[in-house]
Amino acid sequence: MMLNSDTVELDLPPTHSEAESGFSDCGGGAGPESAGPGCPAGGQARGSEPGEPGRKDLQHLSREERRRRRRATAKYRTAHATRERIRVEAFNLAFAELRKLLPTLPPDKKLSKIEILRLAICYISYLNHVLDV
Repeated sequence: MMLNSDTVELDLPPTHSEAESGFSDCGGGAGPESAGPGCPAGGQARGSEPGEPGRKDLQHLSREERRRRRRATAKYRTAHATRERIRVEAFNLAFAELRKLLPTLPPDKKLSKIEILRLAICYISYLNHVLDV
């Protein structure tokens, strides 16, 4: 599900005060000099990158909303697309290997994935029958 700026309000009022949140030393000022001890330069919450909302901005959101926003980032989508491409390539390679093991006439006949699976089931049954006889 894609988020667009029309349906998601990014400047929601926080539900906790800075003192309650544990991030009162980080991100409260206008520059690196305002960051407290142990806070990264730039006053951003730990674990965030420039251009992305810090923990302070996301702490009042539900777990699902935080997950939804994290998945809406370009970095996450690119990584997910790469993982999916690798998975699909491995899946197709496995079908190609299985296809090579199945006898068909003509041998180079193009088969769909479901046809490959059905033919594999029939061929395994046939081989079991041959072994039983």
